[in-house]
Amino acid sequence: MDSGNSNEDYELAKEEIVIRKIGHEILLHSGDSTSRVLPVKRLAENEYQIQFEKEFIFDPNFLVQIVKKVVSENKLSPEYVVSVMDCLNKEVVFGYTISGNGQKNVIPCIGRIQKKKCYFINLKFRAQGVIFKTESKVLSILAVLIILVLSVKYYRRKSLADNQVKQIDIPEDGIRIGKYNFFYEKQYLTVDQVKTDLTIKEAKLLHIFAASPNQIIDRNRLQKEVWEDDGVIVGRSLDIFISKLRKKLEYDPTVRIVNIHGKGYKLEINS
Repeated sequence: MDSGNSNEDYELAKEEIVIRKIGHEILLHSGDSTSRVLPVKRLAENEYQIQFEKEFIFDPNFLVQIVKKVVSENKLSPEYVVSVMDCLNKEVVFGYTISGNGQKNVIPCIGRIQKKKCYFINLKFRAQGVIFKTESKVLSILAVLIILVLSVKYYRRKSLADNQVKQIDIPEDGIRIGKYNFFYEKQYLTVDQVKTDLTIKEAKLLHIFAASPNQIIDRNRLQKEVWEDDGVIVGRSLDIFISKLRKKLEYDPTVRIVNIHGKGYKLEINS
């Protein structure tokens, strides 16, 4: 079953019910609460005809108000033409046009009550179909975008929480790594009044090592925690950044990053 056709059939059925409600309100206003509004005829893609079981009297002023009320309540297209026709000779006995902004409305003969006769009421809408399909699509797209944004935020926070580096106390002078003071948030090292800047990934790597000195850190864990947010892990990236970190830690020979073959890396601190 084609979901697109199914949705279109649903909208058409909904439109016909809304149009039929106009006929119901007109009969009620004329004092008729028992005769039927006949099935709505769809004359064209955006034109409908309301037919009635019995003759009735209508006041053009109230007909205009009834149509306006139903159109507004059901969010139909705000631009339309209404034509009231004599059933026998098919002549238009009353008609008017409504524009979206109200500045070009044409409503003649509004004060003349029409006598009891058989009438058809034709409604022709300017928009493609009666219901604002474009508005519905826009709202649907906005809803999907909002859901996507919220989902991305949720999973990003969850990922950060799941992969968060073990928290350690950071003294005012930074984390001590041998002779170095490591400032993770500010991304730099200091030693003997010399400051060495770190990249974001270098700082992340060193933070993981500093949280577990002299312990083997699995290679996969390092890649996952440092590169996962980028969406792509390049095989040699970890080795390159380890090499860069080693150079920035050369001042203190008691501190070195050791490769543990087949397992990962370890930050050795020999105090």
